[in-house]
Amino acid sequence: MTFKELEIIEPILKALDEQGYEIPTPIQEQAIPPALKNQDILGLAQTGTGKTAAFAIPLIQQLYQNKNKGNDLRSIKVLILTPTRELAIQISECIRDYTKYVGIRHCVIFGGVKQGAQTDALRKGVDILVATPGRLLDLINQRFIKLDGIRHFVLDEADRMLDMGFIHDIKRLLPMLPKQKQTLFFSATMPQDIAVLSRTILHNPVRVEVAPTSSVVDTIEQQVYYVEKKEKLDLLIALLRQKRPQSTLVFSRTKHGADKIARRLCKAGIGSEAIHGNKSQNARQNTLANFKSNKTHVLIATDIAARGIDINQLELVINYDIPDVPETYVHRIGRTGRAGNNGIAISFCDEDERPSLNDIQRLIGKKLSVVKY
Repeated sequence: MTFKELEIIEPILKALDEQGYEIPTPIQEQAIPPALKNQDILGLAQTGTGKTAAFAIPLIQQLYQNKNKGNDLRSIKVLILTPTRELAIQISECIRDYTKYVGIRHCVIFGGVKQGAQTDALRKGVDILVATPGRLLDLINQRFIKLDGIRHFVLDEADRMLDMGFIHDIKRLLPMLPKQKQTLFFSATMPQDIAVLSRTILHNPVRVEVAPTSSVVDTIEQQVYYVEKKEKLDLLIALLRQKRPQSTLVFSRTKHGADKIARRLCKAGIGSEAIHGNKSQNARQNTLANFKSNKTHVLIATDIAARGIDINQLELVINYDIPDVPETYVHRIGRTGRAGNNGIAISFCDEDERPSLNDIQRLIGKKLSVVKY
């Protein structure tokens, strides 16, 4: 199947072709047709499955067709709510690519930076708004934003919203939205609180589901090193020197830990940078740009800062700290082994982390290969 067979209009097809998008991913194939018919969607999909295009393309097409019918598009018509700045920027970049030939205006707003450039864009008029919850509520309270013209609402990565404590912000926002609207709801997992939320805001949704949790990791070579906590840094340095990967994403449980790892690697002559919430927005964007362009080969990240990191040819993921939540492990390692490329995920497990590792192995239905060093 091609995007043309999904009845995508020519201006968007032209933009997709220029970006090298030819064949829709499974979630795009499932979600785009009902979304074009203005139906609500409940999407279960991991990071890296192509879900941004699955919701953005049909919404852009509906806006374009309404615009050409002469319908008023001066107010914000699409709100895309996402948990992190990095993910908001990534979604905005995708929308920029898809709207190249359709004349649809979009804007992205997030905290951690001055609001002047964002409010200037809003004053000029915006069709699609990509936002994180905190900055959105802030600008609503300042009367820069009204949501009464919203026709389409996207809640992306709902489970991460819950993890990061944004669920109360979402519940504050929902009454501000018109009752008559299309809602597209995406989550990688469906804990009870998220299932309840989905039922309250969706109307007869079409359910689309791809890549069940366990299958995401089936194509990735997964290894574990049993190691004492104090020996982890030495093991990391030894592995990076031995394997010399082009791109390595290392996960640390804490911001302080990420900085410590980066300093130690640089001292050992291994160029690396850390990315986490204590860094300024500009510093985070620069760090991510260096990693994507291979100026930096090793990136150390916390889970929250890593949301939105999407590298097609990421060679190696290292869990320096084992995550407490098993699904987080799947999110982490799912960033490697994409687009037909080989991927390796290595976990360092100390004595205290063994129960968490056992939970992970139960979730994915397989034992990790034990490597001795």
